[in-house]
Amino acid sequence: MSKNIFKQSFEITKSLREKKNGYKSLLIWYTGLSGSGKSTLANAVEKELYKKGYNSYILDGDNIRRGINNELGFSKEDRSENIRRVAEISKLMLDAGLIINAAFISPLISDRKIIKDIVGVKNLFEIYVSTSLEECEKRDVKGLYKKSREGLIKDFTGITSKYEPPKNPDVVIDTQDKDISVCVNEILPKIISKIKLDA
Repeated sequence: MSKNIFKQSFEITKSLREKKNGYKSLLIWYTGLSGSGKSTLANAVEKELYKKGYNSYILDGDNIRRGINNELGFSKEDRSENIRRVAEISKLMLDAGLIINAAFISPLISDRKIIKDIVGVKNLFEIYVSTSLEECEKRDVKGLYKKSREGLIKDFTGITSKYEPPKNPDVVIDTQDKDISVCVNEILPKIISKIKLDA
C-alpha cells in the first residue's frame, strides 16, 4: 500500500447506522460444496429478513465472478483472491449497516480465516451447508460435477480439489432431507439473536 494513502474518518459511523436501523449489521457466510444449497438457502433467509424489515443483500459466487472478479480464474491463488475481495466488499457493506448473505464454496480454512480477519469474528455468522458430495453430485444443478468427472474442469472442489469443513461454524445444516423452510426456521432465530443491539 502506498505511503500516500490515509484512512479517512467520517461522522456517521457504523454504530450510528445500527442504532438508526435498530439492529446490528452482520455477514452471514454460507460455505459448502457446489450444489449443497448455499444460494437457495441464502435467498430464502433473505426473503424472511426482508419480510421482517431488515436491510440485507446477497453476494453470490457466480454473480460476483460476472462483474468485479470477472478476470479471476479458478487456481488456488485466484480463488483465495476472490474470497479476499468479497470479504472487503462485505466489510464496506457491514459499515453501511447491512446484513449480507454471502454464498461461496470457500473450501479452505485458511481463506475463511482471512474473512474473519477482515470483517472481525463478531461481525461474522458462519453457516456450513454440509450436504454430502454424493447428494450434491446427484443434483449437479450446473452440470459441473459431470464436466469434472470428464476431465473438462480442473481443480473442482470435492472431485479434484479438497474441501475443508469449518471446525466451529455457528450452524451446520444439511439440505438433503429437509425442506428449505425447515432449514430457514432452524437458522433464522439464531441470526435474529445475533443482530440484536443488546446482544
